[in-house]
Amino acid sequence: MKIEEILTWKETIKLTRPYAISSRSMSAVDLFFVRIMTDTGHEGLGAGSPAEEVTGESPDSTAAALEEMESGLLIGEDPRHLGTLCRRLREELGATPAAHAALDIALYDLFCRIVKVPLVELLGRSHTSLPTSITIGIKSVEESLAEAEEYLARGFRSLKVKVGRSIDEEIEMLHRLRDRVGKDIQIRVDANQGYDLEETKRLWREQGRLHLELIEQPLSAETLTELRTLPEDLRRLVAADESLHEASDAARLAQPPAVCGILNIKLMKCGGVSPALAIGQVAAATGLHLMWGCMDESVISISAALHAAFACPQTRYLDLDGSLDLARDPAKGGFTLKDGELRTLDKPGLGVTLSGPTWVLCGESIDA
Repeated sequence: MKIEEILTWKETIKLTRPYAISSRSMSAVDLFFVRIMTDTGHEGLGAGSPAEEVTGESPDSTAAALEEMESGLLIGEDPRHLGTLCRRLREELGATPAAHAALDIALYDLFCRIVKVPLVELLGRSHTSLPTSITIGIKSVEESLAEAEEYLARGFRSLKVKVGRSIDEEIEMLHRLRDRVGKDIQIRVDANQGYDLEETKRLWREQGRLHLELIEQPLSAETLTELRTLPEDLRRLVAADESLHEASDAARLAQPPAVCGILNIKLMKCGGVSPALAIGQVAAATGLHLMWGCMDESVISISAALHAAFACPQTRYLDLDGSLDLARDPAKGGFTLKDGELRTLDKPGLGVTLSGPTWVLCGESIDA
């Protein structure tokens, strides 16, 4: 059995609900897709979503890396040598984690389709279902409250609120949100590096009334270690995101006194399933909890993150809503979402398929 062909393409997809975070606004996203085919008729699907402001990887560099791999080191290789191929990909594509993730995911999907098991069962299942949060971008108080009520009506019970621009306005908004939704709804906040140490302390002083589930990346990646000066109860609520790219970052953050209590794994930061599992091993060794997040992504890569999350005993939090606001998705399947709870499908690999015929031309896609 040999890998015979690799197809890659890019699609620019509009968001149904444009949103803002502390550093920018988003209305569309460039997604990259991979289809690996063997001489025996098996195939695997992968997807990537570069985040240049986080990893330094631009869409152009993602495209170049993937195009090179169409005739590169995987062609002619036996996909059943999964560990060897994933290691070689890491050595080749470490500078382009979204491209790396797309290929890594496709290899895992392919392997599991060959052996006819869901990815999570191959890795070793630890969880069956968990709730995911859904994200409210930075907006006015009234808009935030209205969006929260919409999500609660759709069955979600965990809200993630983007903050990081105005601490005064955001504390007011969070108090009003807590009053509106009651004590049984989880509220977590994500500052996207938008606060400084004093602002983080101000938010912490409101915790008695706000009952926040977690505080994601309050400080910049360069200054997050300043949190070591703060009380342990606060640090346990902190989820490291932009500060965490690979297992060595996790080990550094976990050094006593730990900067955070939660590691936020995103496949697009670390490079796919293989490096994500390495971060999970650090969490298990150090007692930190895991949160699994995402960019705006296809169900292909969201499903891969979900399978990996359910295979890690330290997983406590999901923030895998990245496919919900896509105006369209070239793929379907992968998981079920009911009342805010995510479950994998009992199908080989990721349980995903392409939604319809896509013709690939010069690295761009045209829907047939």
